Amino acid sequence: MSAGGRYRYLFKPLRIGPVTVRNRIVFSAHLTNYAEDGHPSEQHAAYYEARAAGGAGLIITEEHSTHPTDWPYEKLIHGFHPSVVPGYRRITERVHRHGVPIFAQINHNGGQASSMYSRLPVWAPSPVPDPMFREVPKAVELHEIREIVAGYGTVAGHCAEGGFDGVELQCSHSSIVRGFLSPATNRRTDAYGGSLENRARILLEIIDAVREAIGPHRALGVRICGDELIEGGTTIDEAVGIARLVEATGKVDYINTSIGVATATLYMIEASMHIPPGYALFIPSAIRKAVRLPVIGVGRFKDPLQADRALAEGHCDLVGVVRGQIADPDFVAKARAGRPTEIRTCLSCNQECVGRMGLNRWLGCIENPRTGREARPVPTPRLRGRRVVVVGAGPGGLQAAAAAARNGHRVTVLEREHRTGGQVATAASVPSRAEFLDLVRNLAAECARLGVEIRTGVEADADAVLAERPDAVVVATGARPQRPWWAGDLARVVDVRDVLEGRAEPSGRVVVFDELGFHQATSVAELLADRGCTVEIMTPGMVVGQDLGVTLDMETWNVRAHAKGITQTTDSVIVGARAEGDGIVLDVLYHPTGETRQVRCDWTVCAVHQQPEDALWHALKGSGLEVHRVGDCLAPRRAHAAVVEGYRVGVAL
Repeated sequence: MSAGGRYRYLFKPLRIGPVTVRNRIVFSAHLTNYAEDGHPSEQHAAYYEARAAGGAGLIITEEHSTHPTDWPYEKLIHGFHPSVVPGYRRITERVHRHGVPIFAQINHNGGQASSMYSRLPVWAPSPVPDPMFREVPKAVELHEIREIVAGYGTVAGHCAEGGFDGVELQCSHSSIVRGFLSPATNRRTDAYGGSLENRARILLEIIDAVREAIGPHRALGVRICGDELIEGGTTIDEAVGIARLVEATGKVDYINTSIGVATATLYMIEASMHIPPGYALFIPSAIRKAVRLPVIGVGRFKDPLQADRALAEGHCDLVGVVRGQIADPDFVAKARAGRPTEIRTCLSCNQECVGRMGLNRWLGCIENPRTGREARPVPTPRLRGRRVVVVGAGPGGLQAAAAAARNGHRVTVLEREHRTGGQVATAASVPSRAEFLDLVRNLAAECARLGVEIRTGVEADADAVLAERPDAVVVATGARPQRPWWAGDLARVVDVRDVLEGRAEPSGRVVVFDELGFHQATSVAELLADRGCTVEIMTPGMVVGQDLGVTLDMETWNVRAHAKGITQTTDSVIVGARAEGDGIVLDVLYHPTGETRQVRCDWTVCAVHQQPEDALWHALKGSGLEVHRVGDCLAPRRAHAAVVEGYRVGVAL
């Protein structure tokens, strides 16, 4: 079916002030950590160009700082320096090659920042400390407000000089303007505080300054938070009022939307798979009813049909798709060509995009090894038409197979189980993690399109592999559970995989012992609670599931755990276990005091480190064949490591 028949609105052009976009899909602003010494980099240019080549209707870059007091994270673009202009031109020229307009988002983060890099006090409307940075800001004086407004105008002028087609004012989830707009953070009693009109005064002054700087032939947009989700913060009614004030200036061409505050309620801005798609549509829907300006809606859009439905139902005029285009730069092109099933759908796992940002690393993607590396050339394969055998159809094996087949090799995958997916399929068997299966579903579909032969239910020992007469072998056999030293032969001490794969069915009182700090333990704890077990999750760490904070899953996990009666015990390690009647007694050491206590339970389920399944690699490495190993059979880690290693091997064969 053609795009016109499948999608009613997605590919209709739209005028945004002086700019016309050819479709309604926006690659909205988001952090990348690609800046180098405060300047745009070649990686920025390659990254945005890839999404322009992939068909995006409009690209809005990450924020450009408007003032030296604003340096919340290390790799920020310092837009107030004139030296950024050549980098701007490099980005805009590369995007314009593909006929796509590109806007620059400009911002001052205000009190939602740190003085770590600037060594200057952070500025805000009032001295209200942010809950993440916990730094009391300096309440800006009137002359400093004028300096802030002038800074926006200066950076807007740099953006115009750099070839951008428009400018977006970030006034939503992390912004000094949001700080002024919000009753929760603006406690001023002067002309910039109190009523909504007063709190919006700085925004209207910035609009005037920016419009003067960019002139009438570039677009100007404002991104507004529709609900901060904090006590005393902005709600949808006030957001609608702000939108009306913005429209009344006659100087703004569109309104973008957002939900949440980037530090206090960040988990709702970049929502994980636990939050339903389209969850924030009530915001653009309400604003669109109140203004005539085009409105952009956001909120975990996974596929073009969802985006088209939001347009058809009148919630918005354009749709922001960020993580979907991080995972697949050709998201739009595939939809336009009538091939939406070929889109590498985002998992909303947040592991390598949002998670990497939180660790001060460059933005990547768990599914797409090229994300964040677009500026680096793809290795040239040494030969073509080789016979390649991949053993293991988990994410590492499937990625190796797809990459090798794309380079012209004849690839066969041998998988012991009767289904593909490896441990990803196991992890996704928990209802709350079902979308994680898209990782291997997408890879398996790509392998099928590339002509990869996948044989399941095959126990591939060395003789079976050699019988295939391969030129190269990729071993991706994964890892196996490792029994804790203290467990002995207790039958009721099992691994999380034993539960998920149906080999054990714990009942009664269950202790889930977690040494991994991620979804393995928390997912199984929820599953067992749903089955009627009384569950205590215990960890040597200071927080249960500590890495869930990185992927923005911590808040929703705690809500669900409380609702299901799951007890959380921290700073505790099991140092012994013995049978007692039909149950188990655990000796548990409490780290802070060194005291040992006894915990009685019916079952203990362990999320602990695994052992590599590397016997096949050892059997083949002296055979004279070219043999590679990837993923957990090399060293047990998370799925992204397997995907990256599979890709590296596959493209280099």
